[in-house]
Amino acid sequence: MKIIVIPDSFKGTLTAAEVCDIISAAIRDRDPSAEVITIPMADGGEGTCDAFRYALGGDMILCPVHGPFMQMQDARYWRREETAVIELASAAGFIADPAKRDPASATSFGVGELIRHAAEAGCRRIILGLGGSCTNDAGIGIAAGLGARFFDGSGREFIPTGGTIEDIRQMDLSMLRRTIRGIRFEVMCDVDNPLYGKQGAAYVYAPQKGADTAMVRELDRNLRYFAQLIRERLGVDVSDIPGSGAAGGAGAGAIAFLNAGLKPGAQIVLEMNHFDELLRSADLVITGEGQLDEQSLRGKAVMTVAEAAKTRRVPVIAVVGNTKGDIEQACQYGIKKVIRTIDFCHDPGQYKASCRQDLYRAVKEMEF
Repeated sequence: MKIIVIPDSFKGTLTAAEVCDIISAAIRDRDPSAEVITIPMADGGEGTCDAFRYALGGDMILCPVHGPFMQMQDARYWRREETAVIELASAAGFIADPAKRDPASATSFGVGELIRHAAEAGCRRIILGLGGSCTNDAGIGIAAGLGARFFDGSGREFIPTGGTIEDIRQMDLSMLRRTIRGIRFEVMCDVDNPLYGKQGAAYVYAPQKGADTAMVRELDRNLRYFAQLIRERLGVDVSDIPGSGAAGGAGAGAIAFLNAGLKPGAQIVLEMNHFDELLRSADLVITGEGQLDEQSLRGKAVMTVAEAAKTRRVPVIAVVGNTKGDIEQACQYGIKKVIRTIDFCHDPGQYKASCRQDLYRAVKEMEF
């Protein structure tokens, strides 16, 4: 029996790679003759590089960069041959301490430095994951880290942040264009928010990054200015593109400055692992995530996997920590069965402590 194990992380408890190891161990213990292929899923946020390394080998490259407030810090990216995967969160990630959050002042400059490092190392395909950012600078910092120059009304050069975008009067992209010449960019993006407006980057995501009501309005106004600036100077309209509001508007910046295409993160992972080819000879797919809910049905990793398997008529079992709300629609995506590991937990109050054993038992005892 050939089984593809391709789960997302169980957020807060297990990484996708750990889930792969536990499920594959349980399968082999019950059927030593089974052929098991493991592929950790990722959506572009923290853990994306680890997922690529687990599935495809390659190297993790450590690189000193400027952090979100221009402090020096170490960041890393994944590289194999001429392909690199860069997590925006590695250099401009969400800040745990509420007292230090400030999306109006935070910059994605270090992300540009990571991309430059990969480019100078010879990478010609760069995948950028837009998850878990602390910024709201429309990816302008990324462009600055790659050599773009921005000037205010007095001709002073500066690095615009979410709170100072409206000060931009001139920009010089010549160095940036030389740096990224010949490189194909893809962006992992699993949200469809536009750049600005009530469903845009500032109103939806900035509050959790530390913005109060007044700052949200300021950030949104600046994103509107950015869209107008890019439309006038580059002839590109980034305002209404689904996903342009991802990572504080970095989706829009990637389109404008890197000529990147936005794709669902799960789809990129499937393509990198040649999932469609693997399905041709597979008997079963096991996927999963921490909680299966209505949000899962909106293009998240589990459903992306299930839909792909359905086209090849390969049955799918979803092993999840728990479920919430109406998930009956999951069957329409090709999921044959949903198994909850919480049902194998003796003490739900100790779920995190027993999650490994619960997952192992759920797979060991389930019917294929």
